[in-house]
Amino acid sequence: MAGGYVMVERRVSALLERLVDEEPVIALHGPRSVGKSTVLWKLAEAHHVGVIDLDDVETREALAANPRMVTMGEVPLCIDEYQRVPEILDAIKARLNRDGTRPGLAVITGSTRQDALPRTAQALTGRLHSLTIWPLSQGEMAGVAEEFLPAIREDAEGVVAAQQPSDETRAGYAERVCAGGLPLALGRSETARARWFDDYVRQSVDRDAQELGQVRQRQALAELLSYVAAQTGQLLNVTKAADAVGVDRKTAEAYLRLLEDLFLTSRLPAWGTELRSRVSATAKMHLVDSGLAARLLRQTPAKLVDFEPGAMGTLGRLLETFVVGELRKQAAWLDEPVTLGHWRTSDGAEVDLVVEFDDGDVVAIEVAGNERATAPVFSGLAQLRDALGARFRAGVVLTTGSRSYTHADRLHVMPIDRIWQVCSYPAATRTRVVHPETWTTMPHS
Repeated sequence: MAGGYVMVERRVSALLERLVDEEPVIALHGPRSVGKSTVLWKLAEAHHVGVIDLDDVETREALAANPRMVTMGEVPLCIDEYQRVPEILDAIKARLNRDGTRPGLAVITGSTRQDALPRTAQALTGRLHSLTIWPLSQGEMAGVAEEFLPAIREDAEGVVAAQQPSDETRAGYAERVCAGGLPLALGRSETARARWFDDYVRQSVDRDAQELGQVRQRQALAELLSYVAAQTGQLLNVTKAADAVGVDRKTAEAYLRLLEDLFLTSRLPAWGTELRSRVSATAKMHLVDSGLAARLLRQTPAKLVDFEPGAMGTLGRLLETFVVGELRKQAAWLDEPVTLGHWRTSDGAEVDLVVEFDDGDVVAIEVAGNERATAPVFSGLAQLRDALGARFRAGVVLTTGSRSYTHADRLHVMPIDRIWQVCSYPAATRTRVVHPETWTTMPHS
């Protein structure tokens, strides 16, 4: 339906419901406009309670004057944008001290990382569980539930053998990359989407960053974000970043952390440094949303499918960020904790994404920005397989091609779109269209 925003069931909602039965306080963090409020309102509706919206000026002023009022409502207390009145955290702590640490007291949302707000950690140490809501996944947008990571871990060879050829095209991937997963950017024309992303960056730098701390050089912060976008998926070199935007290293480090606190960027730490001495310990930096990265680089789907060398390299980097983002989303709703990282040796062998499960099992992913997986692309995966032995469950090279096949022992090739089509099943609830003019919902066929 033209002019509407497609809203889908968030996979994180089911996890949140379980957490309410287990944790005293849950904090939902994530990027601006990612859908945290929507998830919170849905939870509140299911529990027949209201939402305390601290973006509302009157509500904010009333609670700033008397923070204890926040704990007088029915539980779970649902509080949107809690960082606007951080004093309410002390009130929640006081109620926990008075009534005991029981599950389901409060669910709060915020658009900055928990550790960026020291008061949060100080007030609710040991009583707060932080849950990140990432941009929409491709499966969420399609109305299916992706199970790529557990399926590949369990039986990669069987999964690969069962795949039909992909009909996704290079142009299709470019469109997905440029669209990203921020709900309000979806369903717009290319021009409107570009305008929305520009406004998003401006508000993040001019308002959100200022709320976290004094930013003396806003232009430098904006330029640093653009610099990181140009380097997305690359090893982070703070000195080069500082030189590029004309600030000292200390300022660059502070601003890079600020961009992470605002969920604009995300570090992918080095993994497996204990395996051998010549493994890089430097993190990679990714933009959290590939659509935002593409806009900062002034890329469009048409530009990305141009077969000029520069365009091909840019698409490759954006595809890596896109894939890392998709699998980060899937990892967030798994029942067991997982560790994400990248692996790179001093001789240049690398793996774009390493997923380590809680029992030590490892699935490794390499993103190839073209249709064929040539021999060199398997080098890092093979070295990691040999280093890990039985812990290495599978290595997958993801391409823009159509075929899935096994290349060697526990090394496979699959199209990128398999990450949201493997072991997918229809989502439990229907897709809805939300009209931006009224924010009312109706079924979407």
